[in-house]
Formats: sequence, structure tokens, C-alpha cells
Amino acid sequence: MFSTLSKQMKNHPALIPLAVFIGGGAAMSMMYLARLALRNPDVCWDRKNNPEPWNKMAPTDQYKFYAVNIDYSKLKKQGPDF
Repeated sequence: MFSTLSKQMKNHPALIPLAVFIGGGAAMSMMYLARLALRNPDVCWDRKNNPEPWNKMAPTDQYKFYAVNIDYSKLKKQGPDF
């Protein structure tokens, strides 16, 4: 299988970037799934020692991939005054 792939890459060098990007995308998606399985507080791998992992989260822990912290008290009022 790999010999056929290498022959195709030699005959059609435009396929090399395609293979690199597909391989990179597959690797990144697998890393993200592994992160979700290992770091998410909703996932419990050890039910005997940690039956409720979501209760052991500290208030400063971040488990979202990207969190935006906005102080809504400093924003201007958007609606009309009645």
C-alpha cells in the first residue's frame, strides 16, 4: 500500500501537500478527541475514587477550549430608556 502511495507521489507531486494537510487534520482531530476524553470534567474514568469529577473543579479551572471573560458591568447600556 505504501509503495503504491509513494509511486503516485512521485508521478504526481501535486498530491504531496494534499496528503500533508489531510494527515495534519487527522492528527489534530485525534489530539482534540483525546483532550476531550482526558481533560473534560464530565468524563469519569475512575468511578471508585472520583465518582463526581465535576464537583472537584476549582472556580479558577478552565476546561473550555477557549473562554472569553467579559465584564458586562462596564459595557454601555444598549437598549432604549423608557
